[in-house]
Amino acid sequence: MKIELDKIYKSKDVETRWYKVWEKSRYFCPNENLDLDPFVIVIPPPNVTGILHMGHALNNTIQDILTRWHRMKQQPTLWMPGMDHAGIATQNVVERKLAKEGKTRHDLGREAFLEETWKWKEEHGSTISKQLRHLGSSCDWTRERFTMDEGLSRSVRETFVRLYEKGLIYQGHYIINWCPRCHTALSDEEAPHKDSEGSLYHIKYPIKDSKDKFVVVATTRPETMLGDTAVAINPTDERYSDLVKQKLNLPLVDRELSVVQDDFVDKEFGTGVVKVTPAHDPNDFEIGKRHDLEFINVMNEDGSINEAGGAYQGLDRFKARKKIVKDLEELGLLLKVEPHQHAVGHCYRCDTVIEPYFSKQWFVKMKPMAEKAIKVVQEGRVQFIPDRWTKVYLNWMENIRDWCISRQIWWGHRIPVWYCNDCEHINVSREDVTECQECKSKNLRQDEDVLDTWFSSWLWPFSTLGWPDETPDLKRFYPTTDLVTGSEIIFFWVARMIMAGCEFLGKEPFKTVNIHGTIRDGDGTKMSKSLGNTIDPLDVIDEVGADALRFSLMMITGSGQDAYLSKDKFEIGRNFTNKIWNACRFLFMNLESEKLEDFELSESELKNLTLIDEWILAELNSTIKKVNFALEVYRFNDAASDLYHFFWHAFCDWYIELVKPKLTSEGEDLISKGERQLTEKVMLHVIEKSLRLIHPIMPFQSEEIWQKLKALCNKDLGESISLSQWPETNHDLINEESIQKVELLQEIATVLRNFRAENNVAPRDKIHIACELESADSVVKGLASEIKLLANAEEVQFISSQKEKGKWFKVGVLKEIILYVDASQDIDIAKRKKVVDESLNNVDAYIHSLEKKLSNDKFKNNAPKEVYEKEVEKLQESLKKQKVFQEEKKTLEELV
Repeated sequence: MKIELDKIYKSKDVETRWYKVWEKSRYFCPNENLDLDPFVIVIPPPNVTGILHMGHALNNTIQDILTRWHRMKQQPTLWMPGMDHAGIATQNVVERKLAKEGKTRHDLGREAFLEETWKWKEEHGSTISKQLRHLGSSCDWTRERFTMDEGLSRSVRETFVRLYEKGLIYQGHYIINWCPRCHTALSDEEAPHKDSEGSLYHIKYPIKDSKDKFVVVATTRPETMLGDTAVAINPTDERYSDLVKQKLNLPLVDRELSVVQDDFVDKEFGTGVVKVTPAHDPNDFEIGKRHDLEFINVMNEDGSINEAGGAYQGLDRFKARKKIVKDLEELGLLLKVEPHQHAVGHCYRCDTVIEPYFSKQWFVKMKPMAEKAIKVVQEGRVQFIPDRWTKVYLNWMENIRDWCISRQIWWGHRIPVWYCNDCEHINVSREDVTECQECKSKNLRQDEDVLDTWFSSWLWPFSTLGWPDETPDLKRFYPTTDLVTGSEIIFFWVARMIMAGCEFLGKEPFKTVNIHGTIRDGDGTKMSKSLGNTIDPLDVIDEVGADALRFSLMMITGSGQDAYLSKDKFEIGRNFTNKIWNACRFLFMNLESEKLEDFELSESELKNLTLIDEWILAELNSTIKKVNFALEVYRFNDAASDLYHFFWHAFCDWYIELVKPKLTSEGEDLISKGERQLTEKVMLHVIEKSLRLIHPIMPFQSEEIWQKLKALCNKDLGESISLSQWPETNHDLINEESIQKVELLQEIATVLRNFRAENNVAPRDKIHIACELESADSVVKGLASEIKLLANAEEVQFISSQKEKGKWFKVGVLKEIILYVDASQDIDIAKRKKVVDESLNNVDAYIHSLEKKLSNDKFKNNAPKEVYEKEVEKLQESLKKQKVFQEEKKTLEELV
């Protein structure tokens, strides 16, 4: 029965067609199997402003592999999709759009601006969801969520109110990270520090009522001196014992400064005297609180100097810095300026240098929640893979600081707090408040700020399932199973989700956190739009197909390791898709069997297998076992590599080549119809199982070919390969004897192929082969026909006497056999001598390393007996090879 496959695999047609079928048929919805535990994974919600980049491609390919694998294991499988409203990022996009029209958000007003933002979201927000479909992501799109949809908004309010009522949310004036570009507060995690080249300015602060006396302080931010309200010394520093009773004059501002003693001051650093700016430095803030100092904010929200800065009012902070330094120098108060490298916080969205800023904000107390989240990791209820991230997580959690959750923007979840203008009572409520809970006044105003984007994201594993309601989905699918994410959001998101799950549901939100690496270019630089070194995954999909992209990413990305990408790396996947397609096309073109009842092999068929059939079935089942293990331990590159080596090398390079004569006209007179049918069935069995193994990584092509295969089988295989049964290892078919025999056959064939290459003997030209066997009952005798086929030999002889060897030329030395070709063959003696010299050098070096190892007392005394004996066996085998190479070298030297 013939089946047609196009000559060339057309990925675009296949991918578009099958994804529509999958989604329309609701194959991505969890099944109703209540006998198995569900597998649940929540997508790290991409920003609504986002477009697919290579990091998304890596992350979502891993998630899809896990999802498709568990779905094929017949578990109820849910991959929950959704998007994040991305407060700052989305507001920035809409504000830039307005700026092109000559408007600002303030021109529109809050309500009109939010309408404009929702409109933008409806028009552009589905972009990345569509792109994830191009990648093949098998999310349950019927459950897609958005962090500002009605249900999740309700979850956010519930969370805020519960924490407020529990005393874990509070409001206060504190030093926070402020972005002058985005005009909002940022959490510590949103203000990553980068090493920067700056300067350390040494400034003289005159002592009041003295002519020439002064103290020297050092700062990297001279503009903040405008807000100094004290200097501080360590109480044990005897050098300044008299200074405590005195006052200082603040240069440029002429403000009187007191001198305070504080243990925080390191008397070994600099002069041992530090300036104290309570409103512009987190450490100074604490000193200011301890000593009841005045807090003077000298900056506006845009980073310019305010009226407290006197003559510098209106200047940008960095321009003010330059002018202040110039003025100090002119007054003779600038002692020196030194180059200074230090870590400076930057806004994670716009990369602006953040400003430590004294501001009234809302905070969450994290310590009480962190305790539970630490415990579940320490007890192994949540596991990080690779394990090295466990220590990073615990270290951060044990030193966690309170979380600033208020943001001074408009797009986001508005803080559910209403202030009474009459009695000043703070009303916190799950529902909108129209009347003061304290005095019943209706004169209320809602807090202007919105919540940090991550305040909705940390609820993601359960808010998407209907919490705070006890929904069927929440009962069935929480806690989830795996989380797949990058290391950069362990603190932003992963840690907070664990805290939220333990706090609100009393249960950790997932069992495993798989941390994958970062995408880098070929030089090791992190891919970034600003650097122009990115590769667009959609371009790659357009050129080579989604399966090729996915497979390539898995092949080159070790577990938890960074991926080094260049365009040529995707040839790995492209070549593999072509190899699979061509192998299946060859089989389909040469099939003669009628429709089969099943692709499974019967007992009688298994008893009539040839050695080569036994071997390929052993390799197949070994591969199933290895792929299963690799997926269980999240080693996706190992799974991809095992599949690649099995299908390309074992199946295509060896098995198909060995059975090709049985399937083509050249073998028609050599085998019976029954033998041919069995060979075809073995091939179909191997291909069908291989397609199911490959499907989680390469879903589109595997579906296309599998659907063609269905036409050959009377048994109903199901609607889609994505719902078919995941292959199980048949340990009875892993025949080690067959594997060893064929491995020896492969070694023999490789030696003879190398001989042809060395001596320019065309593959089509027949050669004569002789074998000298180590023992009379060697298994090689039973492989003569296979050797003849693979080597394209006229004959294969077995020789033993010296007289017989005289007419033959030695070409290879293996464990049980020495290979010869007819000496009358046109042989390049010089080239062969070079090969023998290299082989002898290699075996000499190997013998030296083995002898050194075996003479090592530590190895002799500590190695298990079987390990030691294995090394002795290797040495004996190598010494035999050495002797043969030495003899051959001597013979060749006589011929030259």
